[in-house]
Amino acid sequence: MKTLLKNGRDQKGLKTREVAQLLGIDQALISKFESGARKPTREQVIKLASLLEIDLETMMVAWLKEKILYEIGQDEFALKALLVAEQEIRYQRKSTTKTLSEALQKILAEIDVLKTKLDTFRQYESTSITQALELEYTFESNRFEGNTLTLRETDLVINEGVTISGKSMREHLEAINHQEAIAFIKDLAQKNTPLDEREVLSIHNLILRGIHPQNAGRYRKVQVILKGSTYMPPQPHMVAKEMEDFFIWYETNKNKIHPIVLAAEMHERLVTIHPFIDGNGRTSQLVMNLILLQNGYIIANIKGDYENRMQYYQSLETAQTKNNKEDFIIFIAQTEKESLEHYIEIIGQ
Repeated sequence: MKTLLKNGRDQKGLKTREVAQLLGIDQALISKFESGARKPTREQVIKLASLLEIDLETMMVAWLKEKILYEIGQDEFALKALLVAEQEIRYQRKSTTKTLSEALQKILAEIDVLKTKLDTFRQYESTSITQALELEYTFESNRFEGNTLTLRETDLVINEGVTISGKSMREHLEAINHQEAIAFIKDLAQKNTPLDEREVLSIHNLILRGIHPQNAGRYRKVQVILKGSTYMPPQPHMVAKEMEDFFIWYETNKNKIHPIVLAAEMHERLVTIHPFIDGNGRTSQLVMNLILLQNGYIIANIKGDYENRMQYYQSLETAQTKNNKEDFIIFIAQTEKESLEHYIEIIGQ
């Protein structure tokens, strides 16, 4: 490990001080990593591999080997324990990966590489860039649901308080409300507030504020029929129970599966329950993006053009009627990947 790090830094022509600054790690720690006096954390290993352009698998194998040797050393039962551990790891790997296709695993691996790269660019983030991307998210999310405001008009409504001639009051409120909902989930993520029923209802309340005040932040009391879909959401009297199960599933799985899969699953599960009379799509996207932000990712911006809408609805229909969520999760993962690429391209300029 220490040789890999030292050689990698020398080949990049970097000083320990420069590596420390780029990764936000104390310079003394970098020196200790290279001398073998200290062992980096898993997150630090990933960051170092990305910055120094060292093969991640090589780095991880070296890191894990040293962790194992440190823990078991020369214990007389070490080899037997390793053999048993190998069998257990193979079993767990088989049971875990059988639910993830190669295509999904590939995208998740690409996303993790992009996230690691993003972490090295965090120092270049700016308020203006963030605001521009959040404006684009509000525009696309509302366009997805049929709002006819253009990106420029959305900007004028939100940032200038301008009323757009020929556009409905609802369309104006959708833009304003969604932007406030983004600020709300960012605040939740920053404070690491646990996701629970209160927060989901608060998000929905923001989305429908001034549009359907009597239904904002409240579960529906009537049955709904989804236009263009063969799926029938739960009856009104079942919504509260379905939402209880929704949060139980989240608490059970939030630390067990990849954050991208978790976010996609929560999006699909919430929109499938369809707990609200209106605003389910926007609320589901915001809940998904809250989970992504809490795990260090960025907002996944689902575009509102015809092609993306059709792909979204088709994959969602498959998840709802055939109990096959693969296409939907891949769609969300691909969206996050494209959002990461776009963001890195902007801040890297």
